[in-house]
Amino acid sequence: MTSSTPPTTQAGVPEQSSTLGRLHDTVQRIAANVEHVLVGKPEVVRIALVTLLAEGHLLVEDVPGVGKTSLAKALARSIDCTVSRVQFTPDLLPSDITGVSIFNRNTSDFEFRPGPVFANIVVGDEINRASPKTQSALLECMEEHQVTVDGHTYPLGSPFMVIATQNPIEMEGTYALPEAQRDRFTCRVSIGYPDPQAELAMVDEHAGRDPLEDLQPVSDAEQIKQLVATVRGVHLSPEIKRYAVELVSATRRLPELRLGASPRSTLHLVRAARAQAALAGREFVVPDDVHAVAVPVLAHRLVLTAEALAARRSPADLIRSVLQRVVIPHGGANGQQASQPMATPNGRWFGTRQGR
Repeated sequence: MTSSTPPTTQAGVPEQSSTLGRLHDTVQRIAANVEHVLVGKPEVVRIALVTLLAEGHLLVEDVPGVGKTSLAKALARSIDCTVSRVQFTPDLLPSDITGVSIFNRNTSDFEFRPGPVFANIVVGDEINRASPKTQSALLECMEEHQVTVDGHTYPLGSPFMVIATQNPIEMEGTYALPEAQRDRFTCRVSIGYPDPQAELAMVDEHAGRDPLEDLQPVSDAEQIKQLVATVRGVHLSPEIKRYAVELVSATRRLPELRLGASPRSTLHLVRAARAQAALAGREFVVPDDVHAVAVPVLAHRLVLTAEALAARRSPADLIRSVLQRVVIPHGGANGQQASQPMATPNGRWFGTRQGR
């Protein structure tokens, strides 16, 4: 007769709890590293880490000069992985991203020269300054973690994450991202202007030197893969699964929308909720975890009607209204009720109750 007791380590600590502890230690170091560069934005850093652990891609949208590229570079340098950066411009071609086959006279054959997408972290700067044709070069990479050139398929490394920055579409020289492109980004985050105290601290720390120059890696690709495996093991109860499906389905019935959230967004929502639960130190997902990631995961996928745009309704407001209307399951995983956010070991609050 088999026992249902969870496996334990030599010290008698449950194995899942031990791995969550290691996850906390690593995430704290990464967050502290990034916050040396992006001062006063812990919520933005939280979403970036959730996206990383959920095996997703991050879209950073805001006006120039608020630290979009600095966030992407700081996260990339903090996890000692291969990193490439692509500056998207109107004349950029798809082959400039994926790579190209070049004829080799010595072998009388074509050989593939990999593009910058063959890296663990790909930083796409100002992605919406390139044409939709070039933007589409990332579709297969982001969804299938592979590149197909001239009929040959080349796998990408693991972990693989695209961190793209974009300027608001009202700015000169920008193209709106196609719906299929936006839907492949797990989360979208806006950095916003810092408050006066944070901006003063930024002047003190950044005026004399670039903090990116002194940033040292605090993790590596192999450790990130182990953290991702830990997040995959976070328990997701049937009640939470139904709750996530109901939230996404509710967006498709909103009269203010021409296009609601896709089935892919449901998958991204539950993966992000698992990562959020792991950051909060739990081995199971509760409704608070879903609430904490719902706006970053779902808002950028919605397409508003002309009437909603004229009324200045925002996708984030619509997601919050859905969170208020959809009935929250009373019992979470392991019979736990949705609770107050849990603090991480360094005392910071990663979980937030939204839409209650």
